[in-house]
Amino acid sequence: MSINMHRESMAIPIVALMLIIFLSKSLLVFGTFTLPKSDVDEIQFSLNLEFLEAEFFLYGALGNGLDRVAPELTKGGPPPIGARKANLDNLTGDVILQFALQEVGHLRAIQKTVGGFPRPLLNLSSSAFAKEVNRAFGRELRPPFNPYENSLNFIIASYIIPYVGLTGYVGANQNLIEATSKRLVAGLLGVESGQDAVIRALLYERREMKVAPYDITVAEFTNRLSELRNKVGGAGLKDEGLVVPMALGAEGRVSGNVLSADQNSLSYARAPKEILRIIYGTGDERKPGGFFPNGANGKIARSYLSLPA
Repeated sequence: MSINMHRESMAIPIVALMLIIFLSKSLLVFGTFTLPKSDVDEIQFSLNLEFLEAEFFLYGALGNGLDRVAPELTKGGPPPIGARKANLDNLTGDVILQFALQEVGHLRAIQKTVGGFPRPLLNLSSSAFAKEVNRAFGRELRPPFNPYENSLNFIIASYIIPYVGLTGYVGANQNLIEATSKRLVAGLLGVESGQDAVIRALLYERREMKVAPYDITVAEFTNRLSELRNKVGGAGLKDEGLVVPMALGAEGRVSGNVLSADQNSLSYARAPKEILRIIYGTGDERKPGGFFPNGANGKIARSYLSLPA
């Protein structure tokens, strides 16, 4: 064998080794398939919202959460603060239990596909929801809003949560690379959208009803909460209540707004930093608070916490 041929034969495995090292820095292997780390980070970020929804719905329906239903999914994260069983009528309790078990499935599917992290500390106390509602109205409601008091209050509180995750999935989808990632997010988005539609439909039927004892309609509650999310999200109009100016309704022809969507009736998208601003309630992705007193988990969320405020 000539010296040149020997050098060429040695070069091939060296190049292959370098390629493997390069790919290992941008890909993660799960089971029998490989995903880009960017896909993994995007999808893992959604675990924060899935944990929030799972615990709120489980406690509301059953009076206990993941630690009882699927403790392996918590990965040792702390139990939520202040969550408890809600006083729900039979229909609402049935719907919320279905939602709760769907969220358990979402957590399992995400962790199986991209791995996960410990459940973050969640504040699901009635006072956390009361503060959110007070911020929406710009004043303290008396008595404080309590999501666990009755079915209507719980559905209004539910209006606060799944829609944010929905917009997050819409935003993440455009950044995903692999088909496996896109299939997972499409499946998650479909059910999250369905949950949001059910919540909005239940509230739309009651849109003119006054929420006791505040003398405030259901429609105004949703409008105020959506306005708050637009404000703290810091990215313009991406949230709409149940009754809107006709210009914002479908095709500019209706003021009823059973689904929130843009001028072409497409779902709004939010980036992770917008999601964090909303679920922290601070309007700043670097400042935890609200439902996540210690901040959200995962590479994306923690990267913002390391930045100076």
